[in-house]
Amino acid sequence: MIKLIRAEFENFRMLRDLQLQFSIEPDRNLTVIRAANESGKTTILHALQWALYGDTALPGDGQGFRLHPIDWEVSDSQRVPITAKIEFEITTETYRRATGGLRKIRKRYLLVRSTYEDVDSQTSRTASTASLFDLGDTGATPIGAPASLINDRLSPELREVFFTDGDRALSFIETDDLSTKRERVQSAIRSLLSLDVILDALKHVRISAAEANRKVKKISKNSELNQITSRIEDVKNETDKLKDDLEDVKQQLDSWNKKIEALDRDIAIALRLGAADKEKLQKDLDHAKHDIGRLDEQLALAIKEHSALFSSRLIAADLLAPLLGRAFDKLQELHDQGKIPNTTIPVLQDRLSAGVCICGETLEASDADGQKRCMHIQELIEKAQKADEIQKIVTDLYFGAKALQLDGAARPSMWLEDYKKVVKHRDGIEILRDEAGRKFSALEDQLDSLPDTDIQNLRNTLHGYNEKRDQCLFKQSAIQTQLAQLQSDHDDLEIRRNRLLREEEKGKRILAEFKVTQDVTKVLDGAYKRIEDEELQKVSELMNDIFLEMIGSDPEQGPIIRHAEISKDHDIIVYGPNNRTLDPDRDLNGASRRALTLAFILALARVSEVDAPNVIDTPLGMTSGYVKRSILRTAIRESAQLILFLTHDEIAGCEDIIDEKAGIVYTLTNPAHYPKMLINDPGVVERKVLRCDCSHRSSCRLCQRRVDAQVDLEIR
Repeated sequence: MIKLIRAEFENFRMLRDLQLQFSIEPDRNLTVIRAANESGKTTILHALQWALYGDTALPGDGQGFRLHPIDWEVSDSQRVPITAKIEFEITTETYRRATGGLRKIRKRYLLVRSTYEDVDSQTSRTASTASLFDLGDTGATPIGAPASLINDRLSPELREVFFTDGDRALSFIETDDLSTKRERVQSAIRSLLSLDVILDALKHVRISAAEANRKVKKISKNSELNQITSRIEDVKNETDKLKDDLEDVKQQLDSWNKKIEALDRDIAIALRLGAADKEKLQKDLDHAKHDIGRLDEQLALAIKEHSALFSSRLIAADLLAPLLGRAFDKLQELHDQGKIPNTTIPVLQDRLSAGVCICGETLEASDADGQKRCMHIQELIEKAQKADEIQKIVTDLYFGAKALQLDGAARPSMWLEDYKKVVKHRDGIEILRDEAGRKFSALEDQLDSLPDTDIQNLRNTLHGYNEKRDQCLFKQSAIQTQLAQLQSDHDDLEIRRNRLLREEEKGKRILAEFKVTQDVTKVLDGAYKRIEDEELQKVSELMNDIFLEMIGSDPEQGPIIRHAEISKDHDIIVYGPNNRTLDPDRDLNGASRRALTLAFILALARVSEVDAPNVIDTPLGMTSGYVKRSILRTAIRESAQLILFLTHDEIAGCEDIIDEKAGIVYTLTNPAHYPKMLINDPGVVERKVLRCDCSHRSSCRLCQRRVDAQVDLEIR
């Protein structure tokens, strides 16, 4: 078991002079370092890894990665001394013969890594040196080869497991390259389960077998035996080459399968979202456009009909009915008096035209009496024409008013009834027109949202991918056939070689070496397979338990996420309802992806029984509520020592858990945040991380922050 006790950093980027203590209490194994963004959290993570593993632990293996403070004054020194110190404790158990029990032995060590970096346009630094000291009762005793002790307890391959960037750790489940994701998972599992040790042992055994095979040529003069030995070497070389080729083909196959899967998904989405429905949508759009045109015509006619109502006799009759009634009474009185209608002239003229008088006598000019009558009638017409013009007007008014009066009596308020019908008809058409317009707009939006995808081109591309995949499958089958044949040849050659070796005295000893290497290889292969199969299953099951606990998913309640596992191909797979696979990259929200990654790391650490600190930067990002609290509680329970770098937002809602489980809490502050984010001036000109002992529930003049982004102008 290894635990971090304290760390000191000098001139490591923003860490000009920072000291940190870490909690090692079993019941309060949590250390919380509270820090806002840009306050040194990730820098401390890098510094810890650099102290333990050197430049290879830095981003890009340290190439072009500046270590000294960016605002270092050259006037102070051209060469910047950079140092990181870590004090840690290692607990081992030894068997005590006297008591027959186990005794725990704790030893403390101090690791110091240092370098110098020049401040100029072409930044350069010296190779870092690491020194390890045993902190015993007599003082600090230097220990040689510090990397050996560190790598034995914390393998470099496990850096991303025990020193975790909350965002970068998602690479175990988030990447477009399936083979890369598998390799990361497989590498972490192999390292924590010490499978690399078995693989290294197998390599040594194979080297020993090859050396024993070469010895045959030296001790034997038998040409057939030498030829067989040479052929075995050739078969071995061919086999190794074909295995490398097979691995390359498998990676290519994975890549093509990934591309085919993605393209299949794109085609399915395009078909579902519109490529197949595009023609139908266009037809619907044309139909909607035709409906709009038809309704516009109907609406125009309805508007004309509405307008015509205001120039009709009906509106005049309805509006003038009271006045017309009184006027008609007067006109009727004149009519009854015989003063109207003024019909004398038309009647007399009608008689003259007919040649017969009203009395029945002739009006013919050939008749003397008829001629006298015609002259009399002409005189009457001339007198009537000289009558008052008002009588004519009153007569016209009488007959006109009578017509209006009759219409009003026969059809009371007809205009109002017609008005209601016309308006209702017009309103109905306007409603239909508005609905048709909205439908047209919706169809346009839907059509615009469809992917401008050439389905046939996608299918042609997919056909090409399938051909490439089939070529890989064919090549894979061919290589596997060749390997099977080579294995058969190798077995036959070994039988013949061993038979010939038995015939020679010196060959028996070499034969025994071959037997040993074969037995050891068989044992190691069996151990590797057993550990990988059994331990992988344990990691998978524990990861699933931790993951479901973190996200609060109960399979019996029918949630969306039902199960998670690590397949034999080292894929982390999540299952939903009806055992449908969920793509962690696309189908899980940010909180679930974070929980799944941490569950994998914690499960791997538990199954491997490697008791080491878990140092995690921003583990609760993208999480909130139940999931955030559950992730924190589970991580504390599953870790031997947990060191968390948390923002203020991550801490919010988890204060009571930190109260209960944290042994040490610090707050880090970046003075450059004044005055926009810090209330008080820290009084520091340099860009450096400042530490105070404020807990997650308190703040001091140094670390007190604003609750929003608005600057209080009064203190500026």
